[in-house]
Order: sequence, then C-alpha cells, then structure tokens
Amino acid sequence: MTVAMEKPEKTGTVEEKAAPVEPVRRISRSMVIGAILVVWLVLFAVLRGKQTLALAAADLTDLHRWFNDVNDSIGANRNSNPLFLYFFNEIRLVIDNLVTFVQELISQPSADRPVPQIGWLGVVGIAGYVSWAVGNWRVALLAVAGFTFLGLQGLWQESMDTLALTVSAVFVALLFAIPLGVWAGLSDRFNRIVTPFLDFMQTMPTFVYLAPLTLFFLIGPASATIATMIYAAPPAIRITAHAIRSVPKTTVEAADSLGATRRQSLTKVLLPMSKRTVVMGVNQTIMAALAMVTIAALIDAPGLGKTVVQALQSLDVGTAFNAGLAIVVMAIVLDRVTTAASGREEAARRSKNRFLTWRRPLLGAGAAVTAVLIYLSHTYIWAAEFPGEGGAGSSIARAADTATTWAQDNLSGLTNAFRDALTNGLLNPFQTLLTDSPWWLVGAALIALGVVLGGWRAGVTTVVCVGLLVGTGVWSDAMTTLASTAVATVLVMLLGIVFGVWMGRSVLADRLLRPTLDAAQVMPPFVYLVPFLALFGATRFTAIVAAVVYAAPVAMKIIADGVRNVPATTVEAATSAGCNTWQIITKVQLPMARGALTLATNQGLIYVLSMVVVGGLVGAGALGYDVVAGFSQGQLYGKGLAAGLAIVLLGVMFDRITQAAARRTSA
Repeated sequence: MTVAMEKPEKTGTVEEKAAPVEPVRRISRSMVIGAILVVWLVLFAVLRGKQTLALAAADLTDLHRWFNDVNDSIGANRNSNPLFLYFFNEIRLVIDNLVTFVQELISQPSADRPVPQIGWLGVVGIAGYVSWAVGNWRVALLAVAGFTFLGLQGLWQESMDTLALTVSAVFVALLFAIPLGVWAGLSDRFNRIVTPFLDFMQTMPTFVYLAPLTLFFLIGPASATIATMIYAAPPAIRITAHAIRSVPKTTVEAADSLGATRRQSLTKVLLPMSKRTVVMGVNQTIMAALAMVTIAALIDAPGLGKTVVQALQSLDVGTAFNAGLAIVVMAIVLDRVTTAASGREEAARRSKNRFLTWRRPLLGAGAAVTAVLIYLSHTYIWAAEFPGEGGAGSSIARAADTATTWAQDNLSGLTNAFRDALTNGLLNPFQTLLTDSPWWLVGAALIALGVVLGGWRAGVTTVVCVGLLVGTGVWSDAMTTLASTAVATVLVMLLGIVFGVWMGRSVLADRLLRPTLDAAQVMPPFVYLVPFLALFGATRFTAIVAAVVYAAPVAMKIIADGVRNVPATTVEAATSAGCNTWQIITKVQLPMARGALTLATNQGLIYVLSMVVVGGLVGAGALGYDVVAGFSQGQLYGKGLAAGLAIVLLGVMFDRITQAAARRTSA
C-alpha cells in the first residue's frame, strides 16, 4: 500500500509572508502629563474664579471653631480630667523638672543663688575637656573658642538656655531611640511596623509638631522639649537599626557557635561593632534637636531662637544676624565634637603619635583642671558671670545693619529686578492657576499626576490627602503654599543639577564644594532667613530664596552621587563613539541617574516645604502665617491647628508621589 503525499498549496507570495507588522506606538508618561496640564489650563480659562474655597484671614470654619472649643475645654478641665491629672500633667512635670535642673545648672539662677550652679568658666572647661576626651585636641580648641565667642557676643545666657533645652531633649530622645533602634535592627517585624511612623515623623515640617503639643502640655519649655524629642528621635532610631543590621552575619554566627547568649551577642558583638555608626546617629539627633529648639521659640522656649524670632518680627536684621551666628557657632561645635567622637578610635589606630601612650594620665590631669574650673565658677562671681558687655555682639549687629543699609541702597535695583522677574514670570502665574481654579479641578489634576508619576497607590494617597485638605478649610492658603513650594523646588533642582553634575564629574569640585554644603546643612532653618531679609525685605520671595538655599545642598549631594555612580565603562563607550561633554551629560549620565534625580526632588521638596512655612515669619503668608497667628492669637488657634494639618497633608502627598516615582524610575 502506498500513501500519496501531497505538497501543501502556497497561499501567498514571499512578499506577502514577509510583510512587516505595523509597530504599536506607546504613549509616554510625559505625553500624559502634558495632556493633563493642557486640560487643566483649558478648564481654568473657562471656570476661573469659581468654587475656589477662599477664606479671609480672620474667618473661621466649623472645624476651626471646634478646635477652639476643644482647646478651651481642655484648658478648663486640665486639673480635673484623670487623663491629664495622671498622664499628661505628670509627663509635663517630669520634663519641666529636667529642663529646670539643667537650666539651673548652667544658665538660670537657682532658688538660693543669683547665678547658675556652674558659671561660664566651668562650662567652657567642661566643653573643652569632653571634646578632648571623645575627640582630639583640635576639636577641644574649637569647642573652647566657640563657647567663649558666644559670651563675647553678649549671648551667654541665651546660648546656655538653648544648650540646656537641646541637652534635655537629646537625653530623653536617646533613652527611647537607642533601644528602639536596636529592636528594629534585631527584628524584621518590628522594623516593618516602625518604619511608616518614622517616615511620617520625618515628613512633617518642624512647625507642625508645636500646635498639637501645646494643646496637651501648654506653651513653654516642656512642650518645646517634647516637640524637639519627637522630631530628633527618628534619625537615631533609623541609624541605630542600620548599624545593627550592618554587622556581618558571619561574626554573629561565630559568636553563637561559641555559645554566646542573645544578650551577650548584643552587648559583646553587635553594639561594640556598630558603635561608630550609632554615634553618627547621635550626631544627627543633636543637629535635629538644635534646629527644633530654635523654632520652638514660637511656643515660648527660651534661648537664641526667641531672640531671632523677636528680631525677625521687628525686622531688626543686626540682632537677628548676631543671634543667628551664635546658633551656627553652637551647631558647628556640637557637630564637630560628635563627628570626631565617631571616628576617634579609628583615627587613634592609624596614628602613631607617641602621646597616645600618655592619653590616660593626661585625661586624668585634664579632669582635675576641669574640676578646679567648675569650683571657681561655682564660688566666685567673676568666674560665674561672663565678663564684659558683649562688645563683639554689638559690633557684629552694627556691621550687619551697615551691610543691610548698603545692600538696600546699592543693590536694591538688582535684587528688586530679580525678585520681580521671578515673581511675575513664574510665581504669580502658577499661584493664580492653583488658587483661582475650582478646588475639584486642582484636586483632579493632582490625583491624575499622582497616578501617572507614582502609580495607583500614590494616587490613592493623593485622593485621601486632597479630601482632607478640603476638610481643613484652608484650601486656598494650602494652594498658595503649594505654589511657593513648587517654584522653590524647581529652583532647587536647577541648582542641584548644575552643581551636582559638576561635583559628580570633577573630584576637585567635589572637594571644594562638599565642606560648604556640609556646613550649610548644619545651620538651623531660622538662620537662612536673616541675610535674605536684608536683601529682599519681608516678602514671600524672601522665604522662597531662603528655602532654595536651605534645600539645595541635599539635592546637590544626591545628584552628585548619582552621576558619580554611572559606570565608567558606559561613559568611556560614549566618549569613544564621539560624544562631546554636553552629550555625555544629557544623553548618558543624567538619564542613567534618573533615580537620584527623583530622590533629590523628593528631599528638596520636603526641605523646601518646611522652610517656606518658617518663612511665614517674614511675609510668606498662607499656611505659615496661619500657624504663627494660631500661636499668638487665641481665637485663631483652631485655624492654626488646621493649617498645621494641611502642611502635613501636603508633605505626605508629595513624599509618597516622589518616592513612588523614584522607585519606578530606578526599576
């Protein structure tokens, strides 16, 4: 039997089979964003001025009145409500006693003494000795010189008040932060639980901690210390957890194999090996505490912050500059001491200095000298009260006033032209778009942008934040703050890209600029307002420029690291292909550093948001003014509290969108 095999018939020509398939064109994310903006602008032109939810400065909503009623009710029942009698009041009493103890020790007269227990000579001696013991002799000289300069400025007591609050807040913060950080480092489950809370605490601008705490702990040092503690604790928790997790697993396994218990592994292996990183966390906690203590002057915290606030409110640039300089000096001293402490042991191992063998005897002798200085400052008025009348401070204030007058007389044309160009060309149009559009249109645009940039989860967060922003009753002020924040962030990113690319491509530029950027990040936010107040006067533009200068260093550093991490082989391949420098930057390095750019936008925006609010003291208006007015005018307390909540919502919304965008970009 045979089987007939038939060839299949051809159904078409070769050309028909090889016909190319039409490519499907994808819609890029930038095209979608452009479409959203075009629709927004069209609807804005049609609906301008309708349903804007504008609210006059003295007007209140039902929510604001309810907050006022709650505040009044708490004030009336503070001494009868069990929750206050046995919880909040007890906490306030403990913190007050701690702060009072430290103040009477170094800054305020005691009950039976006209001067503190330890006068200026003893404090300077302690500062020098501690700096030498934990660091080195160079840091000790810096500490002695820095503390002496505070006295020469005529701000000794104000500086010691600030130091007392900072020490109290850091002490309490570390009591909780170090154990929580160790727990988070040992337990993945606890780390997952605590991380969202830390994110939330670090997203909130510094202003926002103040209003709700005064509700429970009243205005004064206790609220200031608790607010500072809450603000300063997250860095220590995060860095301690990171330090514990960074210890090599092989080392821990070796300890376990030798029979070490969990407690012995912690105390003999994990903590000693992570000590340097933990001290870095202490450094960050101290810097955060110092920044917060100065801002807490708004709730009657004593110290340098109160001097700066009063000077800013009266536009006294000279006094504000002198007090701001004192804050910078204290910040630099505390930063350098704790930084030296973190690297002392490693530096000692590398050093072959023969004096190291004499370190213990020298430290003993130094302790004896310090004890003598403490005794003298406790016993004699000349060693307790700083001598002189602060002549250096008066000279600094006069010089600042003279420089301000000269700048206003000679640079006003240039500065006013720059201010007007940016205000009229960028700020005013964007603010008009946000504040004159119907609230639902702005909300829909923000939600759509959140979904496109960050995904559906960021979109859900934006929906919740927009809804709550409407509920706060300060929608129009929130949009004004949003406009200032967005403009400042654009300027931050322009500076960040220019200088970040330069630092990432040039080792010399990085070495020259990085110390300046480090110093800029040490300075508390208040200090940035002073020079720009002299140049631009009390306007919202002053707050924006100060915010740009405050936020730009972190963006520059992140972008520089991103550019530097682009593989050298990729850059070499582009160079060999004939690309010039501009093409390498725009076609290779910046596209490959997209994740760093998005992260820089996230951090820059959060920094700007906190600083624009601080600018409420110098004419920034909007939410910043609402918060400040809430502290100073009892009938506006509820509105100030709602404004603080609005700031939190803006920060959370932007943080979630930009973080999600950074993750998507990196992926």
